[in-house]
Amino acid sequence: MLTDYSYVALLLVCAVLFVAVVIGLPIVLRRFRIVPHNPGGLKATTYECGMVTWGETWVQFNFRYYFYALIFLTLDIMVVFLYPWAVQLKELGTSALLSILVVLLVVAIGYIYAWKSKAFEWE
Repeated sequence: MLTDYSYVALLLVCAVLFVAVVIGLPIVLRRFRIVPHNPGGLKATTYECGMVTWGETWVQFNFRYYFYALIFLTLDIMVVFLYPWAVQLKELGTSALLSILVVLLVVAIGYIYAWKSKAFEWE
């Protein structure tokens, strides 16, 4: 009978084998000339929407995108932790309720601070 760690080891072996097959299969197929390898000038050109780029190709994004992404990621992670807590709320008791209220208070304070410092305003 397998122990709990044996299942983890089996999963790790399967993951390593999957990665090896996904990386190694195209290499093996190219060696046996099953997959064509025809490098050329047209394949080496940049492709963007079917049109040749003109002008400056380096575009810098507004750094406020990162603020929105971080806030979105923070709220997503919070939902991931809140869901199991909500499912087991009856068994956890009032101490878990108080601890999650502290977490929500800290997140709310951070959100209010970001709002007051005008991090959400778009210029």
